[in-house]
Amino acid sequence: MAELDIKEIQKILKQRYPFLMVDRITDYDETHVTGYKNVTINEAFFQGHFPDDPVMPGVMIMESMGQVASVLVGLRLGEEQGNKIAFFAGADKIRFRKPVKPGDKLVTKAELTRLRGVSGKAKVTAYVDDEIVSEAEFLFILGDSLSKDDKE
Repeated sequence: MAELDIKEIQKILKQRYPFLMVDRITDYDETHVTGYKNVTINEAFFQGHFPDDPVMPGVMIMESMGQVASVLVGLRLGEEQGNKIAFFAGADKIRFRKPVKPGDKLVTKAELTRLRGVSGKAKVTAYVDDEIVSEAEFLFILGDSLSKDDKE
């Protein structure tokens, strides 16, 4: 079983605290990846969403799912990735099935269904306790990183 810890994930993703939404990759191969985000009450968004009944916002669930899928793209490109990152280009068939709350382990499974040239598509499903909480098809475009640090 192939795994990546947070330091290895940060070599692939450009996001950093407080926007890094994947804690570990637990398994991956050429077309599939599984990773997770430990959802804690310390997340800033819980201060306002909702203070008396905290629920992880859908856009943050999607962000976590997208980052796991981006790790898959980075692993697939390997050395070819260079300064390229997968920019979110759209999503289809988005569904939210159950709320995600503090203390949950948000597990995401992504399957790369297309990667041609600079565009691609991934089918992504998120789970809590083996129950589907969200699913979508993500579209992405590979582009050069905008970070000046990457160009030095």
